[in-house]
Amino acid sequence: MANGQWFPEDWPARIRALAEGTLTPVVPRRAATVMLLKDSAAGPVVHMLRRRASMAFAGGAYAYPGGGVDPRDDDHRIGWAGPPRAWWARRLGVGESEAQAIVCAAVRETYEEAGVLLAGPSPESVVGDTTGADWEADREALVARELSFAEFLDRRGLVLRSDLLGAWTRWITPEFESRRYDTWFFVAVLPEGQRTRNASTEADRTVWIRPEDAASSYDKGELLMMPPTIATLRQVMPYGTAEEALTAAPERDLTPVLARARMEGDEIVLTWPGHDEFTKHIPTGGATA
Repeated sequence: MANGQWFPEDWPARIRALAEGTLTPVVPRRAATVMLLKDSAAGPVVHMLRRRASMAFAGGAYAYPGGGVDPRDDDHRIGWAGPPRAWWARRLGVGESEAQAIVCAAVRETYEEAGVLLAGPSPESVVGDTTGADWEADREALVARELSFAEFLDRRGLVLRSDLLGAWTRWITPEFESRRYDTWFFVAVLPEGQRTRNASTEADRTVWIRPEDAASSYDKGELLMMPPTIATLRQVMPYGTAEEALTAAPERDLTPVLARARMEGDEIVLTWPGHDEFTKHIPTGGATA
């Protein structure tokens, strides 16, 4: 492996099956993930988690906190602050209910997997330390889906701070994958007084790392990542502070990135539009280049 690009062994066979018409693409599930940033003496650092090697999807790969939309994430009882749902609908290119669900999923998953909550008692405030036993009980209830996010916020008298998120990019899992996600990537700055922790049952390690260092380790084959993860790391590298990256988010293009596969002679060529570094040439025998 020349770098740390995640590449499942079953992809060549599934790509061929798709080309032959014997594989029906799975409908992608909507999801959200958050690049949580903070400033350090050496510049901005990003919070990443390593997925357990036993995970069926991207086991061993480094990623950001995130996950699928919960059917209850579009509950309009959710206390809301920041740009209205109509603004988010235009920004994300979906309906208002869908936009709320995606933004809500981003905030909820960040709390479930990193213990960081982008919410506050008022539209101008953010909660502080969220590591007490009572907070943990609520977090576990959210993870178990015993408690909806709307119920959680209402119980604690909080409003979701959508203004603390910036939509950064959108990637859709290739059609030949068995688990597909239509994922919106967001950026956010770690709120003052809060701290991250490995709260995810899906991760065995978490780190705060400079995007430059993470990208360098990927290039050396030391860190395994999926294409959208390394792509977003490279995209935030030019910013001198976490706040600069968040401020830049509204101008980002959210046209979905979807990998394409085509046959060229005796090999399959796998490409991600706009991201030439991920191009793969797969001989029909299955080896990759």
